[in-house]
Amino acid sequence: MFLAQGLLVAGVGAGAWTAMSSNWYARFFRERFNELGRDIPVAPHRPDPSRWNDRDLTFAWLGHASILVNFHGVRILLDPVLFPRIGVNLGLGTLGPQRLTAPALTVDQLPEIDLVLVTHAHFDHLDTRTLGSIPGKPFAVMAADTADLLPRKNYAGVKELRWGEATTVDTPRGGVTVRAIEVKHWGARIRRDTWRGYAGFVVERDGKKLLFGGDTADTALFAEHRRWGPYEAAFMPVGAYDPWIRNHCTPEQAVSMANAARAGRFVPLHHQTFRLSNEPFREPIERTQAALGSELDRLALSDIGQTFVVKA
Repeated sequence: MFLAQGLLVAGVGAGAWTAMSSNWYARFFRERFNELGRDIPVAPHRPDPSRWNDRDLTFAWLGHASILVNFHGVRILLDPVLFPRIGVNLGLGTLGPQRLTAPALTVDQLPEIDLVLVTHAHFDHLDTRTLGSIPGKPFAVMAADTADLLPRKNYAGVKELRWGEATTVDTPRGGVTVRAIEVKHWGARIRRDTWRGYAGFVVERDGKKLLFGGDTADTALFAEHRRWGPYEAAFMPVGAYDPWIRNHCTPEQAVSMANAARAGRFVPLHHQTFRLSNEPFREPIERTQAALGSELDRLALSDIGQTFVVKA
């Protein structure tokens, strides 16, 4: 009897703590409880890669930091996260944040991929379930000390890169060179494994170059990355800055860094997909549009699922 009463009191106390505490763990479980039964809205647009021309540069935003690129024939997938939740795989499901918007394409709807890029080990960028399901037999280029997390099935090979290192990948559809660049972030997956690396990437094919900023806070490093350009497009994070400004940039800072790197098109990522911070859902893209000002024509994508084409 006393044991039952004790368990009841403990349960009530734990419930009150979860409901009222500002502690990170309490807020985490409170948010997961509030997600129960919530439908995930479909993406506003759906790309059709089967109609893309291999002579062009074409890319579509799949959600969060996941971008599908046809780089003049070579099919590249950045930080693919395409399932309803991110977080710890418990076997029966995933414990972590639920998507606010469904991915524009599921893994079953992807074309065969030639190259996968993974910028760091955070759950919203390195999703083992997605990485284990990608069609084709791609090559993976990853930040340093993260390849142990990659499911080995169906990969042609894997290469870790430290800042400043580069590798050339020969795919069935042509060669592409990938260079890892320094950004301002952190790489631990479970807080204790702080030795894991993180990076952005410069990708080059036939003299054309793309800049993938990964996750980054504001930094002068992108002015140094200018030497690897000019870039057809810069894929930059614009969300999760409130209150994580030490590790993520604002939209204005993202635009400034892309300008410093001498990038053409600006592709905003890392917003409208997961609630990882406090800023309102549409604020990052609205601030991005304002930051571009008179150069708004440089903005390539603003809604999940949109496709942008740079003609050859």
